[in-house]
Amino acid sequence: MRVLVVDDERGLVSALRRGLTAEGFAVDVAYDGQTGLELATDRDYDVLVLDVMLPRRNGYDVVTALRGAGVTTPVLMLSAKDGEHDVADGLDVGADDYLTKPFSFVVLVARLRALLRRPAQVRPAVLTSGDLVLDPAARTVTVAGASVDLTARELALLEYLMRNADRVVGKVELRDHVWDGPGEDGNVVEVYVGYLRRKLGRDAVRTVRGAGYRVGG
Repeated sequence: MRVLVVDDERGLVSALRRGLTAEGFAVDVAYDGQTGLELATDRDYDVLVLDVMLPRRNGYDVVTALRGAGVTTPVLMLSAKDGEHDVADGLDVGADDYLTKPFSFVVLVARLRALLRRPAQVRPAVLTSGDLVLDPAARTVTVAGASVDLTARELALLEYLMRNADRVVGKVELRDHVWDGPGEDGNVVEVYVGYLRRKLGRDAVRTVRGAGYRVGG
């Protein structure tokens, strides 16, 4: 899952980037509201983490502009402002959740995963494909009831494929949402699909020649 973090506290951003990457997210960052707005408008993100007090354009303005442009990406707002009216203002302009600083990283990740389960169309809490079951919140995978250990990146790849099981997903899309995009080796998707097949079974991820990959039949 690809997340955009917009915050001007560079130390916090660096820590979030490390932590979220370890959790299997692909992370982009921006340090001011205008840059964050441009990235969130031009690129396809699964979720945004957005500070309220930002240079050039505050978080409220960014969310208002995104919603006005028809961008429905889930937004988790961060702020040191913890008054009830501050929280209400963030939610009223179109944010999906609001977390006050300082915050627990574990809670942040849990809230991001909760947002990923409820976009415009409801996402199931547990993903299934035949006898393959993935619980994103618990980060567990089973095949015919047997537990399978996957790395954070393998889990992220499998989750994205399973959330899009109704269609074929191309290599470029997978690279952009699961890794850091064009800078990655073009073969990284093939390599990790191979890892999944070895752990889950050869038919777990199918190749659609010339188009990409899909989970199941």
